Amino acid sequence: MTTHFNSLGQPIGFPVPDWQPVELPSRTEMSGRFCRLEALDAERHAQDLFDAFGVDTNAFNWTYLPYGPFAELTEFRSWLDAQAAGNDPLFYVVTDLHTGRAVGVAAYLRIQPELGVIEVGHIHFSPLLQRTPMATEAMYLMMKRVFDELGYRRYEWKCDALNAPSRRAAERFGFQYEGTFRQLTMYRGRNRDTAWFSIIDKEWPEIKAAFERWLAAENFDQDAQQVTRLTARS
Repeated sequence: MTTHFNSLGQPIGFPVPDWQPVELPSRTEMSGRFCRLEALDAERHAQDLFDAFGVDTNAFNWTYLPYGPFAELTEFRSWLDAQAAGNDPLFYVVTDLHTGRAVGVAAYLRIQPELGVIEVGHIHFSPLLQRTPMATEAMYLMMKRVFDELGYRRYEWKCDALNAPSRRAAERFGFQYEGTFRQLTMYRGRNRDTAWFSIIDKEWPEIKAAFERWLAAENFDQDAQQVTRLTARS
């Protein structure tokens, strides 16, 4: 990377002379070949999501979330209503295009359009969504909106440093590990060290190409199994 200096000979960051604040993400749909992401609507999505999350009978997938699990649909519906009313985090539902059922959620949060920084989080993919092409496509569609449609400079992923599946997913999707913030917060009455990951705009073209190669129809055999694995970074 080229080093820049000011008039005093001190090293400084590279210039961003034409930067203008970007737009906030919209609630419009994001559609792919396997799934559709749409803004959370508790009335439409509560039952599907409650059923999908209920497949996780031992509540394994709630461990690293600061809320849930929800024993009753009415309680879950109330929580969804509160989330759907907000813009940060801005929740989307992942819908299986084959079944038409909602099978997971993810959100944009800590949105800073003046700086071009945005985070993806509150990712809760039910067992019906995990380890499927839909899951990968959902993350691709959210990245595509951030970088191609809106022009953000930085896309963040943060998780409990002990959440090994989340860390593996971040790396698979092309995020770069940046470090761990020790004792950053607490939830469920316990400490959380937070692992930080990011993708920046100049990395996106290579990562986008890797996603598109992986998602291409020819990368799946007759049993809908991947032929080559996703490697988002060379």
